[in-house]
Amino acid sequence: MLDGERYIRKQIKPTSDRDGIMERYRLRRMDDLCVLQNKAPVWNEDTQSYVLNFHGRVTQASVKNFQIVHDIDPDYIVMQFGRVNDEQFTMDFRYPLSALQAFGIAMTSFHGKLACE
Repeated sequence: MLDGERYIRKQIKPTSDRDGIMERYRLRRMDDLCVLQNKAPVWNEDTQSYVLNFHGRVTQASVKNFQIVHDIDPDYIVMQFGRVNDEQFTMDFRYPLSALQAFGIAMTSFHGKLACE
């Protein structure tokens, strides 16, 4: 906007049902979408459990521990969250997440784990 022009909020929304995020994902029209997913843990014979490598940042096992990776590169860890002790957790994040998005994702971990309660 130039000097003296009013600022007008621009609304961005799908023009039809075919243009929503879920429909675009289903049709694989993801040119401007970034797909992230939980990293699958691997079986550890020594501990007889599934584990994720947090590179020393997480020190206690918990159902709340998780890593989120980029769909294209499963080795690119976008976010990791895990228990450090009985009262503390750690969270690391990087692009493409903002601090607010990462914090919101971490907070959902405290809501409850249906299969574990």
